[in-house]
Amino acid sequence: MSIFKDRDEFDLTEGGIARPLFFLSLPIVVTNLMQTAYNLADTFWVGQYNTEALAAISFAFPMVFLLISLGMGISVAGSVLVAQHTGAGEEREAEYAASQTVTFAVLLSVVFGVAGYFLVGPLLDLMGASPGVLPRATGYMQVISLGLVFMFGFLVFVSLMRGYGDTITPMLVMFGSVVLNIVLDPFLIFGFDDNPLFGMLGARALESTLLAATGYTGSGLVGAGVATVFSRSLALVVGLAIMFQGTRGVQINAGDMAPDFEYLRRLLEIGVPASIEGTGRSVSVNLMLFIIGMFPTTVVAGYGIGVRVFSVVFMPAIAVARGVETMSGQNIGAGKEDRAAAANHFAAKAMFVLLSLVGVVTWVAAGPIVDVFTNDPEVVESGATFLRFVAPSFGFIGVMRAYTGGFRGAGKTMIAAAVSIIMLGIVRLPAAWILSQTLNLGSPGVWLSFGISNVVGAVVAYLWFGRETWRDADLTDRGANAAGADD
Repeated sequence: MSIFKDRDEFDLTEGGIARPLFFLSLPIVVTNLMQTAYNLADTFWVGQYNTEALAAISFAFPMVFLLISLGMGISVAGSVLVAQHTGAGEEREAEYAASQTVTFAVLLSVVFGVAGYFLVGPLLDLMGASPGVLPRATGYMQVISLGLVFMFGFLVFVSLMRGYGDTITPMLVMFGSVVLNIVLDPFLIFGFDDNPLFGMLGARALESTLLAATGYTGSGLVGAGVATVFSRSLALVVGLAIMFQGTRGVQINAGDMAPDFEYLRRLLEIGVPASIEGTGRSVSVNLMLFIIGMFPTTVVAGYGIGVRVFSVVFMPAIAVARGVETMSGQNIGAGKEDRAAAANHFAAKAMFVLLSLVGVVTWVAAGPIVDVFTNDPEVVESGATFLRFVAPSFGFIGVMRAYTGGFRGAGKTMIAAAVSIIMLGIVRLPAAWILSQTLNLGSPGVWLSFGISNVVGAVVAYLWFGRETWRDADLTDRGANAAGADD
């Protein structure tokens, strides 16, 4: 059983809302922040390498997001089904849902990884990567594509454990993986030739000795990709061992893992809209690069750093949304729709206050924050300006994420996708083009589009959630169908 089922105060379907949501969400916040640490570690060390490599990361990161987003619907569907079966007290059905999710997640990630390996080069070229950036970004992305099954597999482990109510175990596994990645990064990027880590440690003599013994001068950006894939692969092995053992969180069984294509239909009903949402977000980020690519490399690099820092801020919002998703799913499975709705409203208010305060801090400290990642003053200026434009809208990100998490937990993944498409495709991208190109505001026009779209997304999510139909028979029927017992 989940550790959250062993103590009454962590029962997500009984008692108060704030306490169980906090204890469910806090480990998710930490887990997602550590996941972001993967990207921040790469950005820091690559920033020490050169500006072209840093710009390459700016192009590559959205591509990574795209590959994962194409298959993320399966993990969302598995999480929702496990949560609803758990809330309904159907442990055997939850185990079958988890086992089938793992099977189809592996199959999909292999397909997307192979396709990505051959397509990333042409896609990066199409997005406008410069000749100095393209080969670096392509090499990095090909490594990530080959290791996609490990990266996506670990994401599925986190999702399934979360659906059952165990968010601490994935956090601990992620911690070990992040530490390993941070340790490997400088060695695989720089090798033993002018490695800044040895300079920081005052150990140039040791570096010279190792260089003479190994001759290894590093693999640059490709080395960063290898460090990430290797670290995540070990995390996946640990995650699978935990789920097969079944002593913490949801259990998977080898006998339940033979592909059940009838069950795949059930996963796709919930998962396809979630993939549309994730892919839509990724496509919008990649399309934004067409606009960003019109500006100098220093602006592209500053944007890349700004987005990474921005991701640190909205990761807690995503984490709370995942907590709301689990609470909504388990309470709907238990037939407590009013309690699910109350959890959503509480989370939206709490995240608005918290992230607004974070926005104030970010606005004040934007320059020093970006300066951590690069010593190029033009890049620092671009990244800091981006953060100052976006910071005032941080609270609205929390509102939107809380309500879309509720929609997903209810099985209403299409509504969550619609909110994201409105925010990104209908508001952000057109606004970025019009403000930066048509109105000739330049890069500040792009930065402003982020703030505008964040506010619009929050308003749309709040109004849609507030419709009386959110709690009508259609929602409960949809939840029941999603969590129906296996025949």
